[in-house]
Amino acid sequence: MARDIVMLHGASAGGWCFDRFRGVFESLGWTCYTPDLIGHGRDAVDADTKLVGVGMADYRAELAKFLQTLSAPPVLLGHSMGAVLAQQLAESGMARALVLVSPAPRAGILPATDSERQLDQDLMTIASFWTTVIHPDFNLACVYSLNRVPREQQRSVFDRFGPESGRAYFELFFWMFDKTRATAVDIDAIRCPVLCLSGTDDKLVSLATARATAAPYRQAKFWEEPGHGHMLLVEPGAEDIARRIADWIPA
Repeated sequence: MARDIVMLHGASAGGWCFDRFRGVFESLGWTCYTPDLIGHGRDAVDADTKLVGVGMADYRAELAKFLQTLSAPPVLLGHSMGAVLAQQLAESGMARALVLVSPAPRAGILPATDSERQLDQDLMTIASFWTTVIHPDFNLACVYSLNRVPREQQRSVFDRFGPESGRAYFELFFWMFDKTRATAVDIDAIRCPVLCLSGTDDKLVSLATARATAAPYRQAKFWEEPGHGHMLLVEPGAEDIARRIADWIPA
């Protein structure tokens, strides 16, 4: 069986955020792919123009086209927003195993904590945010997503972040108003093994939200990662987490 793993990044990030995971998997004989979504990472040139009006369906279509070039369905590992896309691609039979890291909420999952509700309220202060592009804020990132990244490394990680489509944020966090149901997942259509993991100190996607993501899947594994935050991919101990994920993946 092909040992392919495709890692899907989250909002404002890029394939670069998997560098430490990639090093571990490649050392274990895996072929790793870390594609950048439209307007992200290596495709971030003119992102303020590219990302206007781009939604989850656009991201998903581009990823599906890439996955169809592989000889067999790979393991899909999605982080945050990428975890929603990974579930939707698995729904179409494009994964042999599914790893959801700090998964953003799919349609049907309501915010479970005050910090999650506050982020939704903050988005609503931006006029017609779904029609524009939203740039990350360093101070907010240090509180919500970089809180477990060593302080001396926070700026260098943040400087690799880029803008995100306001429409994608709308579809993720205001799914109840989205007529297209762009973040809906047909749970029953996903038959592959599922692993979900989340940091106990994640201020962006709570443990409760991550557990709600995993709960409907038959025999899904759920791991709490003590002392880790939302960007556990780049935090101290990331390599250990990657090795444990590799050990979990069914042969």
